[in-house]
Amino acid sequence: MIAFGCAITDHELYRRCAEPGLQLVAEEDSKIMPFGSAGLGDASIFRNYNLLMEEASKLDDLETLVLLHQDAQIVDPDFCQKIRGVLSDPDVGLVGCAGAIGVRNIAWWDGSVTLASFSHQYEEYGGGEILGSTFNIEEAPPEARTGEVDTIDGFMMALSPWVVENIRFDESLGRFHGYDFDICQQVRAAGKKVMTEHIRVIHHHSLELIGDVEGWVAAHMRVADKWDGKLSPTQTVPGDWKERTRWAEARRDAALMQANAAELARDAAVLDLQRQLDSVTDSASWRLTKPLRWLKSLVRRGEQPSRNGNSPGPMPSRQR
Repeated sequence: MIAFGCAITDHELYRRCAEPGLQLVAEEDSKIMPFGSAGLGDASIFRNYNLLMEEASKLDDLETLVLLHQDAQIVDPDFCQKIRGVLSDPDVGLVGCAGAIGVRNIAWWDGSVTLASFSHQYEEYGGGEILGSTFNIEEAPPEARTGEVDTIDGFMMALSPWVVENIRFDESLGRFHGYDFDICQQVRAAGKKVMTEHIRVIHHHSLELIGDVEGWVAAHMRVADKWDGKLSPTQTVPGDWKERTRWAEARRDAALMQANAAELARDAAVLDLQRQLDSVTDSASWRLTKPLRWLKSLVRRGEQPSRNGNSPGPMPSRQR
């Protein structure tokens, strides 16, 4: 039996996003556990997810607990089949639809992203959609793959029964940020695998990806301190704290340069598009004003168009 848990702070958002996806994929014996929080000020995803895990641990024949954000909508009709396929390996602890390797901290996207089978839908600027690199798997880049990763994006994660029984989210780290990276490292430290699978999910989210920057920074520091020196060699940066600090500064400066390059490329693309639009506008304007230009030319030559419009004739003399 597959259980679905969702921590809710906005009931309308849950009904609009998460609930339709659960109705799509839930089986007859599935257990859906919407868990309401007192409010945003009192909400802690660490605490709420731990309570959901406690409830799931009481269920008989539990195959997996799927933890889903209230703004995440599962749109893959084969969801349950795919999750079961990955969790058939007893060494697997967690499954997600987006993940990366070479991850050193809660900024998982800073690693090498191997799978991103989600669509980011936003409402700003009239609304729009940004497809993850593997949402359409047939168009995926060559480096894309499913399989083992260092961490997954936690907006949708499936937990094995072993994880439900033996692991808990670390509530000392904060209220929201870093919960997914931390539990992935706990699972890996216990000898279990963190895996990705091509499962389509729509994430209905603002373009403001990090709303609480100060909270994110605080969580980043706490998680980094907790796992300092404990990550796998492929995740860690060697050397003492000074060397790691200089490394981080260099990475930051390189990222700023890349951001500047991306901005220049964007401005160039906008300029090119504007030129194309201007060219189309000028061409259309030239065609639309052709009759007027033709009449003006006749006036300059002292002629007038015939009544049938086929051939001009001499302009009549002006009566005094």
